[in-house]
Order: sequence, then C-alpha cells, then structure tokens
Amino acid sequence: MDRNKRTEDFSLEALRGGDRLEFARLVETYSGVIYRLAMKMLEDPQDAEDVLQETFIKAYKALPGFDGRSSLSTWLYRIATNEALMMLRRRKKGMVSIDEPIDMEDHEQEPAQIIDWCCMPETELMSVEAKAYMDQAIEALPPTLRAVFLLRDIEGLSTQETSEVLNLSEMAVKTRLSRARMRLRELLTGYFGERMVRRQPAEGEIA
Repeated sequence: MDRNKRTEDFSLEALRGGDRLEFARLVETYSGVIYRLAMKMLEDPQDAEDVLQETFIKAYKALPGFDGRSSLSTWLYRIATNEALMMLRRRKKGMVSIDEPIDMEDHEQEPAQIIDWCCMPETELMSVEAKAYMDQAIEALPPTLRAVFLLRDIEGLSTQETSEVLNLSEMAVKTRLSRARMRLRELLTGYFGERMVRRQPAEGEIA
C-alpha cells in the first residue's frame, strides 16, 4: 500500500489529541517496516526492538506538534533512522551523523575490479547464502551510506522522501546512493566473481 495513502487513512486530529486507539492503529501499520529498517541498520534483534519502542514513544509524545507537512511514514522513518544512528554512535563511541561529510578520497575511488553478475542464474542470486552475504555487505557500508541505501533501495522511498527523512538535499541523497551502490558492487565482486568462475567451462569443455 502506498505510504501517503496509508497516512490518509489516519485521523491527524485524533492522533494529535492523544487518541490511543488511533495511535494503536498507527503502531500496527508501521511497526513492521520500522523494525525491518532497524534490523538492517543494526543487525541485532534486541537493538531493533529498542529502536522500534523508542520510535513510537517519541512519536506519541511529539504528535501534538506534528504539522502534517510530511507524511506520517516519512516522519516515523526519520525518528527511527535517528534512533538507529544514535545507537551506532554509542556502539562505536564516536560521532556518527547523517549530516557528516563523507571522506571523498575513500568513497569516490573506483573499485579495482568489478565482476558483472547480471547473467548469474536467479536461483544463485536469491539463494539463502547469497542473501546472507548481501546482508553482510550492506552492514559493512558506513552508516551514512547504509541509511540512504536502505531507505531508497530497500524501503522504496523516493529521493524527496529520503531527503526529508535524513535532512539532506536531494543531490546529497543521489550522491550517497550512488556511492553506496558502487561500494556494494565492490564488496560483492569477490562473492559473485567466484561463482562466475566456477560456472565457466574448463578448457576443452563445451559450454
């Protein structure tokens, strides 16, 4: 269901007024996608549960002041993403900000070698092992790139919605998404490259 359509199904007046039944419907509708985002960001069920809980606690407290300029889903995604990034910050005891500059030298380098796995059989691309490796590759992305990739390519938010969630310009979203995709291709090259080599016929064999 379209996120904006789901927003229209709720009474903002009731939510702002503290209607618990309407808020319960909101939680039921969005808890799944918020938990999924948190899991992809944090890779830990308990941490994802904590983010889910904190997201709706903060949303409930802030709803009286929600102006409705953005959709409810965009607003909830922003709260959840901030919570996940703060948790990553506490883990690393460093500063991780959705607005921090990206190390241009590190993130704009062209990978030394990229394997094209477009012709791999779908059964191999969608295998449990392949999905697990892809999850590890996503987890290996810097948090600033991971957040953009998850919101755009996994959750399906538009560039505009992602920019609202992360408080970035649309150009910054596009730039970070491009870097995230390139980094993932680089990280996945080894995995799929090995399988491409295995599928190539040995010398003298018929393909």
